[in-house]
Amino acid sequence: MRTHELRCLGPHGFHRVTYYEWGEVANPRVVLCVHGLTRNGRDFDVLAQSLASKFRVVCPDVAGRGMSQWLSHKEDYGYPLYLADMATLIARTGAEQVAWVGTSMGGLIGMLLASQPAAPIGRLLLNDIGPFVPRAALERLATYVGKAPPFATLNEFERYLRVVMAPYGILTEQQWRHLAEHSFQRRADGTVAVAYDPAIADAFARPIEDVTLWPAWDAICCPTLVLRGRESDLLLRETAQEMVRRGPSARLVEFDGVGHAPALMADDQIAVVRDFLSEPNW
Repeated sequence: MRTHELRCLGPHGFHRVTYYEWGEVANPRVVLCVHGLTRNGRDFDVLAQSLASKFRVVCPDVAGRGMSQWLSHKEDYGYPLYLADMATLIARTGAEQVAWVGTSMGGLIGMLLASQPAAPIGRLLLNDIGPFVPRAALERLATYVGKAPPFATLNEFERYLRVVMAPYGILTEQQWRHLAEHSFQRRADGTVAVAYDPAIADAFARPIEDVTLWPAWDAICCPTLVLRGRESDLLLRETAQEMVRRGPSARLVEFDGVGHAPALMADDQIAVVRDFLSEPNW
């Protein structure tokens, strides 16, 4: 794994975005893996290791998360900036086309990019997200995003993650530890805090409504795969079925015992991703 930095331009100047790269630099088959709202690019380590022999895999920390810079103007956190940052990252790879693997927020970024004319996304995988997000699920996220207290130890922090991320399903002890070790920051007083800017939660301070993006979905024309946890409250079953019927006519794969969202660490989940990305014509 190689760690890089990229300078991206937002409404109030440049900010630093960190990304992680796996596989051969010269490989023209580039896969971008983009994480969810409070997560970071290291969530994809297991998947990236599995894909690195066939693909160049790039996993960014979206602004305000992981090792990427926190924005000085908190109102800039939002999809216009995230889309611009990811467009800059795609250009940095030098690839004419990339495949996109996006979990939750990362999937929405990919969906919005793929809906644009002449989009450089040749293959789109959405992990437990779609063009309709119900208010009830967003209200659940609002109960914990930006509200985590400091923890005395990493073990305490890991126990907290196991609660808020329980919908990920059954993970091994090693996998839980990996998620914890790569999503905390050590504060000056020695306590442990989440590795994201609490200001990303400011959007939840406004009235929460359903999110509807069907026009963007209908504009997508690249091959698309949708993954869904059967117990997900964010990607409803009826939404997933509608995604199969319209727009890019996505294929749908569901995983038992998982809610929002599949962690893409289990062998069966990785196999589905790898098979989709290994198909020709991108």
